[in-house]
Amino acid sequence: MRIVLLTAGAGGMYCGSCLHANTLVAALRQAGEDALLLPLYTPLRTDEENVSLPPVAYGAVSVYLQQRWAVFRRTPWLLDRLTGWPTLLRWVGRRGATVRPENLGELTVSMLRGEEGRQHKELEKLVRWLQKEAQPDVIHLGNILLCGVARELTRRLGVPVVCTLSGEDVFLEKLPEPHCGQARMVLCERSADLAGLAAMNRYYAEVMADYLAVPRERLEVIRPGLNLSGHAPPAPQSPPSAADTLVPKTVTIGYLARVCPEKGLHLLAEAFRLLCEDGDLPAVQLRAAGYLHPADRPYLGEIRRRLAEWGLAERFHYVGELDRPAKIAFLQSLDVLSVPTVYRESKGLSVLEAWANGVPAVLPAHGTFPELIADTGGGLLCEPNDPAALAEGLKRMIRQPAFAAECGRRAQQIVHQRYSAEMMAQRTIQWYRRVCGKQECL
Repeated sequence: MRIVLLTAGAGGMYCGSCLHANTLVAALRQAGEDALLLPLYTPLRTDEENVSLPPVAYGAVSVYLQQRWAVFRRTPWLLDRLTGWPTLLRWVGRRGATVRPENLGELTVSMLRGEEGRQHKELEKLVRWLQKEAQPDVIHLGNILLCGVARELTRRLGVPVVCTLSGEDVFLEKLPEPHCGQARMVLCERSADLAGLAAMNRYYAEVMADYLAVPRERLEVIRPGLNLSGHAPPAPQSPPSAADTLVPKTVTIGYLARVCPEKGLHLLAEAFRLLCEDGDLPAVQLRAAGYLHPADRPYLGEIRRRLAEWGLAERFHYVGELDRPAKIAFLQSLDVLSVPTVYRESKGLSVLEAWANGVPAVLPAHGTFPELIADTGGGLLCEPNDPAALAEGLKRMIRQPAFAAECGRRAQQIVHQRYSAEMMAQRTIQWYRRVCGKQECL
């Protein structure tokens, strides 16, 4: 089966959707499928072997120019190559090209309108490339915000277009009006052009069925999968050892996510202060890793300032973005992970990565986290947006090391059994075949 997965580059940062798409295509190839990964807007940045193609469809510079000035919607394609060089697009990403929804309302609506939008020339280029170079049996969109292309791709190529849902409601709800309402209206209309929809968990399938006004049975649930190479293998099942009952002299709490208000590092900092004020606990340190957008530097600066006021500056370490080996080493250095998102998380990939290394987690009781905790037994849930409740969950992990170790062991076993890239690929292939069978495309 020839599969083409289209996914949006994230302006030079590590992005969960990009990492998921790259892992999926690599696993599809390992399973014997003919899978291609084509980036949109900017080249992909991954912490694994990058399997994406060199061309970039809908180059970010061209998309912006066509949105702002009508003349660029009519320029010759040869001239457009000047703005589509991968080197230029990487430079744009490194310069912090904005992907913040507050600035992208009008552009989002235009992209959702597909052949009726201002980027119709880019869509024609994509169609021609797919016809000439790829000739796919199925086209897979990495997120629903790309669904504006589906109608034209289905009409011109005669193949089904499917889509993975990946937290788009959070982005859309931040668009300013009238663009938020317009985008949702067009999205509901254009999602009907898709032959199949998939979510990474039951929680998000239910949310997006309502959001898109589509029947719940149209949404497949396909768990995300990790490339488990390099992660710690599960230890053989055994009774708790004496070491499991010893409270360590120093406890390391970790955070792995983009550093921004939505991901909740400020809540973890508040909970950390409460832990440090508890004289019955051992010494505690907080380590954070993840992408920091230039616009969020003041946010991290404010967290540092408050920690310094509390006399905790020396116990907090922001280690920046990490490549794959450094990320795994970081996770293996932790006693417990917490990513106390303010919004309702739709993926939770960094938590799965922590569990792959036997690290328990304390997470807010919303989004996909209750479902993940129920499936893996990998930690505790706490009241969302409540530093005191988060601190209590972390205290239990610190005071009950045998319980924490058992949470980590259970989750590690489940992740290696149910959340591997190989299993994700097999479930996705079965989905493709069901969709294609309905449309008699294979």
